[in-house]
Amino acid sequence: MELKNRSEVVFLYDVRDANPNGDPDENKPRMDEETEINIVTDVRLKRTIRDYLLNYKEKDVWIREEFEGKGTERKTREEKLDEVWEKFEIKNREEGSRKLLEQYIDLRLFGATIAGKKEKVKGEKVFTWVGPVQFNFGRSLHKVEPVLVKGTSVLPTEEKKAGGAFTEAWILPYSLISFYGVINENAAKTTKLREEDVNELLDGIWNGTKNLITRSKFGQVPRFLIRVVYNEGNYHIGDLDKKIKLLDIEGKEVDKDGKDGKALRSIQDVKLDVTELIDVLKRKSKKIKEIQIETNDDVVFVVEDVEAKGKTLMDALGKISELKEKVKMLNIEK
Repeated sequence: MELKNRSEVVFLYDVRDANPNGDPDENKPRMDEETEINIVTDVRLKRTIRDYLLNYKEKDVWIREEFEGKGTERKTREEKLDEVWEKFEIKNREEGSRKLLEQYIDLRLFGATIAGKKEKVKGEKVFTWVGPVQFNFGRSLHKVEPVLVKGTSVLPTEEKKAGGAFTEAWILPYSLISFYGVINENAAKTTKLREEDVNELLDGIWNGTKNLITRSKFGQVPRFLIRVVYNEGNYHIGDLDKKIKLLDIEGKEVDKDGKDGKALRSIQDVKLDVTELIDVLKRKSKKIKEIQIETNDDVVFVVEDVEAKGKTLMDALGKISELKEKVKMLNIEK
């Protein structure tokens, strides 16, 4: 089904004793040094989604690691495009654009700029699509402090054959990270994005995060996902992620009058105050078509000083007259 409505997405997940997104130099967790806030790039989130759709949902994605034959040399995007051109016997640029968008879900979601090498006509194999789905950088809802963990390996290195080597890894003891994104209905027309693709996107956000199993990413847990779908074209509230506050177990705001964010160690140390988020959704309810929500059962939400978990949050929202006909659980298989 064609995507006709704009929507906003907020996604919260946490990591424990892990590195959610290392920098390219020391592989330290990315940080805003001034605010001591943990940063995760949109590229990292998109990779999580792509990997899940490819490996678990068997969807074809354009941006992935591929190698030449049985060797170790990576294919370039140009080489891959030339292969697709020949495989599907594409005759012109228009046919190529249509086939690429039909074949690869990540091109429909995130767009891309790609070009081939063997161009019979200048510009024939140059494509640029603006992605309908755009995310900001993810940011932790509290201050964090990276920790360098040192150890030793059992297997020796070439230089030290008599014994194992020393190892080092940067981790965060805990980080609760918030991502914000917009799904634009106008750009969706260009990439032929469908509502079914957005359902796969949301599944990839939630379950892709849960299924990361590398050493530095293992233990990431999705905590809260909300998609607000609007009635009107060219309208969205904006900055929904800024309307969620992090409270300590005493109900005080973390890093302000409450607990030091660097001392947090688990989701049991905090509560999510979504009062301001719910208030703005109530005020703008006439512009909203639907509110889709997924929650983790361990999260304590606060709505106007009332605490709720999982289904009880849905029950609480269902009692709000402006929202009760609009709120629904996301159909994500956990």
